[in-house]
Amino acid sequence: FVRRAKGRSSRKIQQEFEHIRKRYWSQRFWQRGYFSTKSGNVTDDIIMRYLDRHTHKNGFSPPA
Repeated sequence: FVRRAKGRSSRKIQQEFEHIRKRYWSQRFWQRGYFSTKSGNVTDDIIMRYLDRHTHKNGFSPPA
């Protein structure tokens, strides 16, 4: 399920945004892993820490 969602979203994003398509041409758009947990136990802080660790480690800076 996750692999299919990543593939479809990657294609849609790259079709819509040319600058992203040029940057990630012939490269992996999403990382291999994914984060999953029950929503009742996850705070915004936990999600932000997860995203911070994974975006900066891979050299990606999300838009402000």
